[in-house]
This record gives sequence, structure tokens and C-alpha cells, in this order.
Amino acid sequence: MHNSRLSSADDIDKIAKNILLASKAWGMLPTPIDKIVQYADLQIAHGVDLSRVEPGFITANFQFVKQVLSKVVGIVDFRQKTIYLDHSQNPKRKNFVKLHEVGHNACSWQSDLKGFLDDDKSLDPSVEEEFEREASYFASGALFQLERFDDEAAKLPLCLRSAQVLGNTFGGSNHASLRRYVERTKKRCALLVLHKPATDGEYAAGIRDYFQSSAFTADFGDIQWPKKTCGLDLAFVQDIKQGRKWHENGQIGLALETGEYVTFKYHYFRTPYQIFILIMPVGEKNNSRISIVSR
Repeated sequence: MHNSRLSSADDIDKIAKNILLASKAWGMLPTPIDKIVQYADLQIAHGVDLSRVEPGFITANFQFVKQVLSKVVGIVDFRQKTIYLDHSQNPKRKNFVKLHEVGHNACSWQSDLKGFLDDDKSLDPSVEEEFEREASYFASGALFQLERFDDEAAKLPLCLRSAQVLGNTFGGSNHASLRRYVERTKKRCALLVLHKPATDGEYAAGIRDYFQSSAFTADFGDIQWPKKTCGLDLAFVQDIKQGRKWHENGQIGLALETGEYVTFKYHYFRTPYQIFILIMPVGEKNNSRISIVSR
């Protein structure tokens, strides 16, 4: 029977801080992921690439896995004290996956299990499974070194480039750094993440994620987006169709829960895989003395 104790965010933050300090990773940039893995008494299985294994390899070698329904990007086996990875992932994505697996191990109340198998769904911070959310929360805190990220973010202007700079500084992906940037800032902003638009039928971009800062929510409530896709009635979808890669001069009118219609400004960044839209009120104060050179 599994341990019924579920953690608080403070519990996991303390665990991450202790591991960062004890592994001597605290203050080292980018965050030395392998030092953390080693301190956790885990090893990476360098002779196995999950993107290349034969069908049936996973269920045959890991007794805690009964069926594989999707692409597996990481496995932690507590018996072997080993992390297995899909090495076709980019290095920053692998950083997060490694720390997610360390998180399963570090959260001692999860240790009744023999291990975990992870795919894109289980790595999504909004996943319903409690243990997976805990592991991702640990991974983000350890990767971005908790309050060190907040301290560095506070020095920078409110813009997409700042989150990218922070991602490169700590070793995190655009998606992970932008999410943490928006969710922890004291400024009013929100982040919409879109999939690449479908080219068949009506031109529309699927919604992957949406986050708001607490200050944004306090002033504007929750912005209600379409359930699944954004269409050409929204300016940033027009940006996508026009092939734009980057700009910081967008404006868009959005309806609030109250029925009020408010004009916001937005920054736009398109990668080969997804599109990031950073939304903020017109005239939002920016007290940073640091400017980031244009791309």
C-alpha cells in the first residue's frame, strides 16, 4: 500500500534546497544536473536510448510497467537506482527529465513504488497524478535553484527575452523558463503557448498551455480562451500565418469575466515547435535598469 502522505510545495522546496546545497550545485550556473543525479545516488543508463529500444523492451525489463501507450522519454528504476532516457530529446529537455526522475526518488513518500515511467503527459505540470506533479515541481525548483531564479528575474525587464536569458543561464528550456517566469513574477502578465497551426481545414493553432501571474489574476480575473484552438480572429494567429518569428509590439483586445473589454499588449515568439505569447497590460511598469539587446 502506498504511503498516503502528500507533500506541500514548501516540503518539496526544502528537499530541493537541501539537495542543491549538499550536492554543491547551489550557485553554479548553468545548474549542474549530473551533480544532483550523482548526489541522489542515481546513475544514467548511457547504454540504453529509449528512442531506439525494441518493442517490448520496457515491459520486459521493468516489472512496474504493464503497458506502454505512448512515447516514453524517461524511466527511473528504484531497484537499479538508474535513470533511463530518450536521448533524442534536446539537452535542455533532458535536463528537466533527469530532475523529474530525481524528484520521484527525492520525495521519500513515493518510494513504496518500484519506479516510474514518464511521457509527455506525465511531465505536464498540470497532470492529475499527484506524484507526477510533485516530481515536476521538484524538477523546476531544482533546475532554476528556487529563489535564485526570482532574484535574477527581478533584475530584468518584463519581456520574452528575459525569460530566454534566464533559461540559458540556468539550463532550462524556453517553455520551462517562461512558465516559471510568469508564475513567480510580481508583475502583471500571462503566457499563452500554442501548437503549430494545422494546415488543413480552418487555419487555427491549438492551445497547449496558459498561465497567469497572481498579480494579473488579481486585476483581471481569468482570461477565457477557446477550449481547444485560437483562430484568425486573434492577431497573434495572423502573425503565425504571416510567418513572423518575433516581435514585441502586438496589441489585442480581450474580454474579461466581467464582460469588460480590455486592450493588452503582447510579445510574440515562434519556434519550430510552438508559439509563445506573453500578454501584459498596456503601460505595465518596468523598473529594470537592464536592457536586453534585440535579436
